[in-house]
Amino acid sequence: MAIAREGYVFIAAASTLALVGFVVAAVSGSWIAWLASYLAVVVALAFAFFFRDPERVGERGAHLILAPADGRVVQITEVQEPTYLGGPAIRVSIFLSLFDVHVQRAPAAGVVEYRDYKPGRFLAAWEERASVENEQSSIGINTGEHKLLVRQIAGLVAKRIVTYVEEGARVEQGQRIGLIRFGSRVDTFLPPGVEVRVKVGDRATAGQTVLAELPRGAP
Repeated sequence: MAIAREGYVFIAAASTLALVGFVVAAVSGSWIAWLASYLAVVVALAFAFFFRDPERVGERGAHLILAPADGRVVQITEVQEPTYLGGPAIRVSIFLSLFDVHVQRAPAAGVVEYRDYKPGRFLAAWEERASVENEQSSIGINTGEHKLLVRQIAGLVAKRIVTYVEEGARVEQGQRIGLIRFGSRVDTFLPPGVEVRVKVGDRATAGQTVLAELPRGAP
């Protein structure tokens, strides 16, 4: 399975510690060195698991809005989104645990018209205030027919948000657009009038789960 490039340094560091530990253990015969070496191997495998980046295929279409992140849907609510949509929106919030794939994907094809990074706090990602107060990176996508906003939000453990796409770039539906390290939340702001196809408590898979559907022929 593919590994996100941000994970290479963590896996390499843990693997190097394991290798050095095994050499020390073989020379010294210390059971502590053996134990530490095996623990380092476990840590390297854990990093490889966390930074896994599987290929995703599934239903595609201009009328579909896909989940940008793996995780559990924790909130669906009507809000005002003034920064990019400029008015009412439907916000679908997905919480990512340590066991979820942490690579985010574009929910629709279009042009990145808006990019914004805001430093902030590290509240628990499932809290309502996290959407406003936590460190976050926002990506506004214009599909030509409607606008969407994806917001990567740091959590208690997440300390690094990575966004791959820049303003002006063209993205394809399901394309990788970023990653958040170690637990987080991703909000998707949808235009009014969409038919939401998930409910609170559902599991979402980035690039596969359909979050919402636009009416056929909708402007």
